[in-house]
Amino acid sequence: MANFPLIDMENLNGGERGATMELIKDACENWGFFELLNHGISHELLDKVEKMTKEHYKKCMEQRFKDMVAAKALEGLKAEVTDIDWESTFFLRHLPTSNILEIPDLEEEYRNLMKDFAGKLEKLAEELLDLLCENLGLEKGYLKKAFHGSKGPNFGTKVSNYPPCPTPELIKGLRAHTDAGGIILLFQDDKVSGLQLLKDGEWIDVPPMRHSIVINLGDQIEVITNGKYKSVMHRVIAQTDGTRMSIASFYNPGNDAVIFPAPALLEETAEKEQSYPKFVFDDYMKLYAGLKFQAKEPRFEAMKAVEANVSLGPVATA
Repeated sequence: MANFPLIDMENLNGGERGATMELIKDACENWGFFELLNHGISHELLDKVEKMTKEHYKKCMEQRFKDMVAAKALEGLKAEVTDIDWESTFFLRHLPTSNILEIPDLEEEYRNLMKDFAGKLEKLAEELLDLLCENLGLEKGYLKKAFHGSKGPNFGTKVSNYPPCPTPELIKGLRAHTDAGGIILLFQDDKVSGLQLLKDGEWIDVPPMRHSIVINLGDQIEVITNGKYKSVMHRVIAQTDGTRMSIASFYNPGNDAVIFPAPALLEETAEKEQSYPKFVFDDYMKLYAGLKFQAKEPRFEAMKAVEANVSLGPVATA
């Protein structure tokens, strides 16, 4: 736990910038995760988001979750369940268009708060993408442009609560997976833990830390960096005590963005087999929808099979 990468963003502004950029580079290459402190989002705003999210769960979501548990007979489990997660969620879409007004049961103040929070996270995501570009030797703005497509990026927030679970050994809060998209920004409970990542064959706790934002990289970053940076399997362990709050925001490519390894990062070798595929992001998401909780490598292989069509662009192929 002591080795989990912690990045103090204030150190990017002074003499420690070089060392801090090196920490980010190491985290991207060897962890796929890191935790940000002094990220520019005020503690006051984070405290309000946490307070209102927990209030909303209690008022609007808790009973629904209990009803779901009863309906699916998850209360007195005797055997392991692998096709469902012990979580209560709703999803807010911000870009390219917002659905925040369409979500039922959200108080006006909470809607406005989440909109404000999303705007700040979007800026932070784009700042981080440029830091990644700097470390990779790519021109500033390369990753943002790669994600843009014709309508800009997809950006949304999954608001989750993981209630106390009587049988955490038989059901996961969230089953192990890598994230399909780009860069993920997580504001998590600082008291109730549960998030773990897979590193060198071992599950490692992502430490809950007050007012931090946890960053992890999705499959698209792995493809664009040609495997230099990797998306990492992670999961949520259900806990017997306490409800864990998790607010994960996903800055992803636009649906029609064409994703492929950055030419500047392709080493000039004959091993073309090592290169990642070229594909339309929406095609990857359609595949991911059915294979989320499986290994990512077969997904990449499946996209290679349709790569010829992507290269042809709009040309009709009979």
